[in-house]
This record gives sequence, structure tokens and C-alpha cells, in this order.
Amino acid sequence: MSLVRHLSALLLTGFLFFLVTPLVQAREMVSVARGEVNMRSGPGTRYDAQWGLSRGYPLSVVGRKGGWIKVADFENDKGWVLRSLTNRTPHHVVKSSVANIRSTPGTRARIVGKAVYGDVLRTLERRGDWVKVRHERGTTGWIARRLVWGW
Repeated sequence: MSLVRHLSALLLTGFLFFLVTPLVQAREMVSVARGEVNMRSGPGTRYDAQWGLSRGYPLSVVGRKGGWIKVADFENDKGWVLRSLTNRTPHHVVKSSVANIRSTPGTRARIVGKAVYGDVLRTLERRGDWVKVRHERGTTGWIARRLVWGW
């Protein structure tokens, strides 16, 4: 292989690595592990708290600095959270105005409850285009994946 081809292949590999790495990193999900966690404007307690996040709230990891992670929520709002205040317990948040929770996965199944925009749901199982969830009020059932965000 000529030196030019070798350098071209090396540059292409490096470019693809830097192109793909953010996409892979963006897929990492966490959820809030405590009752109320501050999302801050920067990676440290000296930065302003932008808002509070409740237990289970799902977040996508988009960056890191020390013990802090930069996260995005389902509305693509971004901020910083102390990594130790998150965990890998899967949750979803409702992104539609209202969503039916059903007894089995399917639009013809009996409705056992409802969830509204912003409700946090504990993820129990995934099956195709459906997710089995438990609402904080205790209702357990299936919800269409297109109505929620998370993992």
C-alpha cells in the first residue's frame, strides 16, 4: 500500500471515529436516582440550578467532565447532573398530551389507566412497538413506544 493510500485510510478512519463517537455516546441513558436532583448550567455546585428533576426522570448523556455528566431530556433541554445522583434503571417519560396504558400490548387492549405529558414511568419490559410500564400511582400496563421517550 502506498504511503498516500495509507495516510488517506488513516485519516478516513479517524474522521469516522470522531463522527460516530458522539452518536454512540448520545445513546447512553441514565435516570435520576434520588427524590429531587438539580440540573445545573455547568459541571459543579457553583453553577445555577436550572430546574429540579424527580426520581426516575430519564436523561440522555451527551458529555462528561469529572464526576459530572451533561445530559439532555426529552425536550432536548441540556444541563449538568452529578453522575453519582443517577443510575441505569430504565424509565420513560410521556411525550404526548395523553397516553393510554393498556392491559396488553395492542390498540384493542383494555385501557387500565392514563398518563399525561411529562409523567415518569418505570420501564418493566419492551415488546416491539410497546413498553410495559409502571406509573408512580401504581398502574401497570403497556403503552405505545411512540408516545414516550427513554429506554
